[in-house]
Amino acid sequence: MKYADMAITVSDLNQYIKNKITDDEYLNNILVKGEISNFKNHYTGHMYFTLKDEKSLIKCIMFKSYAQKLNFMPKDGMKVFLFGGVSVFERDGVYQIYVKAMEEDGLGDLYTTYQELKNKLEKQGLFEEEHKKPIPMMPKVIGVLTSQTGSVIRDIINVSTRRNPNVVIRLLPVPVQGEGAARKIADGIEYMNRNKLADVLILARGGGSLEDLWPFNEEVVAHSIYHSEIPIISAVGHETDFTISDFVADLRAPTPSAAAELAVPDIYEVKQKIITYQNRLRMSLIKKVEVMRLRYEKSMSSSIFKEPTRRIQENYIRIDNQVKQLENLIQAKQEREKTKYGKLVAKLDAYSPLKTLSRGYSITQKDGKVIKTQTELKSGDMVEIRFVDGLREAQIQ
Repeated sequence: MKYADMAITVSDLNQYIKNKITDDEYLNNILVKGEISNFKNHYTGHMYFTLKDEKSLIKCIMFKSYAQKLNFMPKDGMKVFLFGGVSVFERDGVYQIYVKAMEEDGLGDLYTTYQELKNKLEKQGLFEEEHKKPIPMMPKVIGVLTSQTGSVIRDIINVSTRRNPNVVIRLLPVPVQGEGAARKIADGIEYMNRNKLADVLILARGGGSLEDLWPFNEEVVAHSIYHSEIPIISAVGHETDFTISDFVADLRAPTPSAAAELAVPDIYEVKQKIITYQNRLRMSLIKKVEVMRLRYEKSMSSSIFKEPTRRIQENYIRIDNQVKQLENLIQAKQEREKTKYGKLVAKLDAYSPLKTLSRGYSITQKDGKVIKTQTELKSGDMVEIRFVDGLREAQIQ
């Protein structure tokens, strides 16, 4: 007997299971209670989330036609009652609850804990504006506490180096979720402060559920941020996510990329502002000189000076010469500043690591450390090679 004659397709199997579930009257109209997590309010109006208890979880979807009838906005950590039916999404072979109605059943334990700690720290004054430190205008070293892998650190590096190629990014890898993550984040903040390793710190991670972001809602992290001598920008989760770290930090950014923009000024905008201020100063001096000239000429034409003495004429000539000398000084000063500015720009461009890379060189790193000699490597080591147009990973043979 050939297996081909006996086997069914995956689609047939999923269709069979779906029909079995559909024929079960109990599963077609079921009332379930649990806690919401991973909630997503899709732009189409549909709601996607997970319903869980202490031991299990199940995926849920609530279509727009039913979601519009809700008198509250679901969110992570909320306990609810769901009414709907269980069915199979044939393409993925996943069973889920198709929700028709939902009611609140109080707040989840995590959300309750979050609110209690937030209220406690607020009463202790950790959120007060008077305790927040200003972000340096031109920081040289940006410290980043986040996961060593993922898009967060790449986004911060890309944005920072684009705005100022000479800024130094100092990464201290820390776990950003899971048990023990909060203690390691707090230790990282204290380590950066103790060794004075940065001018400003960015505390960052991508979006996630309330559980995923929980290390940034723990008291040990809040106190480490509060006692940090280095200003801290909190960039945890998405724009709609708020953690206790956001409230304690000196500045909150909606995303990690936005944190890099807040920490690193655009050097080209700064240069343009300097040029603008120089032009304003020049015009102000010229205007001041003209006003003084007009006042003098007006006084000379008054009735008192219809018969000016020779001394007054001499003073007039002397003042006119001084005005010309002042204009020459202004022009010479501008030329010197222009030359100095050109040299600084050339020096800035020459010292840029990107300039070196563009000449065909590359930078080899292992675990974030630049490799200078071959003795620092052994066979099997994984390294990162930075070229002018990006990164590549390699293994030493």
